[in-house]
Amino acid sequence: MDKNNSSGTVGSVVPAFKSASGAAIPTIGLGTFGSDSVDAEAVAQAVRTAIGLGYRFIDCASVYGNEKEIGTALAQVCSGKAGYPAVSRKELWITSKLWNDKHAPRDVAPSFEKSLKDLGLEYMDLYLVHWPFPNFHPPKCDVSSRSPDARPYSHENFMATWRELEKLVDRGLVRHIGTSNMTIPKLDLVLAAARIKPVCNEMELHPHFQQPELFSYVVSKGLVPIAYSPLGSPGRPERDKTPDDTVDMDDPVIIDIAKKRGIHPASVCLKWATRRGQLPIPFSVNPRNIEANFKAVTTDPLTDAEFAAISKIDRNCRLIKGQVFLWQNAKGWEDLWDLDGTITK
Repeated sequence: MDKNNSSGTVGSVVPAFKSASGAAIPTIGLGTFGSDSVDAEAVAQAVRTAIGLGYRFIDCASVYGNEKEIGTALAQVCSGKAGYPAVSRKELWITSKLWNDKHAPRDVAPSFEKSLKDLGLEYMDLYLVHWPFPNFHPPKCDVSSRSPDARPYSHENFMATWRELEKLVDRGLVRHIGTSNMTIPKLDLVLAAARIKPVCNEMELHPHFQQPELFSYVVSKGLVPIAYSPLGSPGRPERDKTPDDTVDMDDPVIIDIAKKRGIHPASVCLKWATRRGQLPIPFSVNPRNIEANFKAVTTDPLTDAEFAAISKIDRNCRLIKGQVFLWQNAKGWEDLWDLDGTITK
């Protein structure tokens, strides 16, 4: 993918990655998942702050429960009522996602249209299938929660959902569509069958979970790797935490680079992401952190030696394991991720 400059920002010029499909996606986005602990208005204020600082990519999802408030913030941003000069809609890259309980073909368009209405938009830049499983779980549930209707991945069912996303593109309601939380064997099938190819795969990526095989595969297929949890997800829900989890920002290599540069370890993680060629979408409602994250990817990139050092600290530590999406009789969260290269049945 080629790195180009986008134009017309309030803050610094935001670099953008140009995908094989021609999509120019800003290099950093603001995540909006409040981890069940940050209220919707606080997230909306973070959106206003971020766009004022120069962000142009806002990563949303229907399940986050805050798209209506974010829509109000976007309207203020575009009308010049957010406390800084108006930002045109065409400068923004707005993503949303289809939640697991809306995979049935009849439910896809209504769910998308609700997100579009809540966000106050005429079109979406990117719409993703949030998880490849139609496995619902209630908000704030325990890690042991299992839906009696949960089932393993079905390519036939996923493609029925995907065909509905393709129809949204045909209608001009969304510019690009993509996948999230997919594996190589699943993507192999989708890429072979899709009429409109996914432009990206959104996936967990951080220094302690670099996913080199999947990352290389995604790039080789012309997809953009969008990195969630780029800082190691310190604010993830308690249900996702396990005793074996590691902490990226406590890694001696990350700390050493941060000290030498006089920056926070979070900034080092984001500089690594950008240098590698993945688009991080960190979440914060703290204005100082939002600004520091932006500056991390738009100024002073890592040296070759620093990048090489971080590339050696991969711990293969998946933090968002997805236990609540498991079906009855599944052996464990590993069944979600096709670790042996084949789709778990």
